[in-house]
Amino acid sequence: MADDIFKALADPTRRKILDELAERQGQTLFEICSRLAMNHQITMSRQAVSQHLAVLEAAGLVESRREGRYKFHDLNAAPLERIAERWLRRDTPPEDR
Repeated sequence: MADDIFKALADPTRRKILDELAERQGQTLFEICSRLAMNHQITMSRQAVSQHLAVLEAAGLVESRREGRYKFHDLNAAPLERIAERWLRRDTPPEDR
């Protein structure tokens, strides 16, 4: 599973998508595309953004839910927290890490 997470994080566009979801949860595909264009000058098709979201969702970093005609996307930081805990144990002194 960590391989999927690192693969998902390797792409700068996917990291920007996660940044936008961290700033505001529950966005539709249209909202994510708009925010990428406005905040990061990233213009790509809705299909391309949708494919990035699929990679993030497969890695467990994004969760989606349907409400009527709309699909909302949320950041799931739990996989990142597990990775951080794996290497950043608090019981080990910094010089021994």
